[in-house]
Amino acid sequence: MRRLLSDALRTLAPRGEQRHGPLPPLMLVLTVVTGLVDAVSYLALGHVFVANMTGNVVFLGFALAGDEGLSALASVVAMGSFLVGALAGGRLGTRFATHRGHLLSLATAAQTVLVSVAVVTAAVSDGRVTTGVRYTLIGSLGLAMGLQNAVARRLGVPDLTTTVLTLTLTGLAADSIPAGGQAPRPGRRILSVLAMFFGAIAGALLLLHGHLVLVLVMTLVLLAVTTVTTHRLSTADAAWIRPRP
Repeated sequence: MRRLLSDALRTLAPRGEQRHGPLPPLMLVLTVVTGLVDAVSYLALGHVFVANMTGNVVFLGFALAGDEGLSALASVVAMGSFLVGALAGGRLGTRFATHRGHLLSLATAAQTVLVSVAVVTAAVSDGRVTTGVRYTLIGSLGLAMGLQNAVARRLGVPDLTTTVLTLTLTGLAADSIPAGGQAPRPGRRILSVLAMFFGAIAGALLLLHGHLVLVLVMTLVLLAVTTVTTHRLSTADAAWIRPRP
């Protein structure tokens, strides 16, 4: 238990000399964003994911098989938007390969713009999800999450992909001491799961009471704070900004 708590504390408040600097808590914030965004896409946009592409592939199969509760078009639009966003994230990663701080701050700034589009769209429609609103939100949020996923992959902070928990949960079990492993980073892995859980439950509670715009505004604020914080911490002499092998 002491090891778990110590690891969790180092993740939430990393020391300056650590390999990834302030990236772990920043990536946790982006994991909360994922929970909020997927709550919006699944509960408000018709059972589609904009961050979880595994779910979309499965949903597309179900829809093509004849499930009337799912939309093949919505899944295709979500996957297409995500891939375009990931392509943009890959190009950003190549352009700023030598400065992880600039990479993350620019990526989250771009996400902030994309989520702003979603906020304005939802606000103008007064929270009513018409067909046009639905696909605008799927497209803008899918772009944002594809970008986030690609940049998180390039940053390479262990156990903090921000969008995928399957391997994190597998690692918790397979690498645990009862399984004969060394249980690396147990606190960080649990925090990652909790971050997405709290994002999802907060988003769901608000959406079930008709607060679509509020959930999107919360997402926007988290992204904006991450952008400003990353920019402020990206000093020229910070060791963490340089990529690690």
